[in-house]
Amino acid sequence: MKKSKYITKVTDINKLYIEQVIENGDIVVDATMGNGYDTKYLAEKVGENGFVYSFDIQEEAIKSTKKKLEKENLSDRVKLILDGHENMDKYIEKEISCVVFNLGYLPRAKHRIITKPNTTIKAIEHSLKLLKPNGIVSIAIYTGHEGGPEEKNSIYDFVKELNQDEFSVMECGFINQVNCPPQLLLIEKKKED
Repeated sequence: MKKSKYITKVTDINKLYIEQVIENGDIVVDATMGNGYDTKYLAEKVGENGFVYSFDIQEEAIKSTKKKLEKENLSDRVKLILDGHENMDKYIEKEISCVVFNLGYLPRAKHRIITKPNTTIKAIEHSLKLLKPNGIVSIAIYTGHEGGPEEKNSIYDFVKELNQDEFSVMECGFINQVNCPPQLLLIEKKKED
């Protein structure tokens, strides 16, 4: 039996779904830029005619991501925004096909700077309004740090209340991994009748 490379991390599983949604020329959002891996991935997926809006509140995230994009000649299709994801509606006016959240803290940086429930919920609300039909909001939730479980509970409380006629919400996670494995939530906006 061939060994699967897709069952090791939620971010890999996430890509299986995202790749079904993103098309060449789409507009997408990386709501939590971090070290720029998702931004780079999204920039590759949208192609030359697409565009990525990428948010973070830390200068080091912008610097790290900018280097990554320049190295791959992807800078012209990405806007790096030094602002919180809860303000995405101030930068984006067009419909988007995908929003990616990787919650928690910036790896190899200050672990006291973390995503927070109130700003994350606001960002999810904005994402759902901007999302085009059949678009996806992907949320990787990490709970192994202080504040992580509270953020997860707030998000779950919020998404449980989404109207099932308008959105489908799916949960995915590893049940046999130790050390607080992340959960993945996918929210799909349904087509209008």
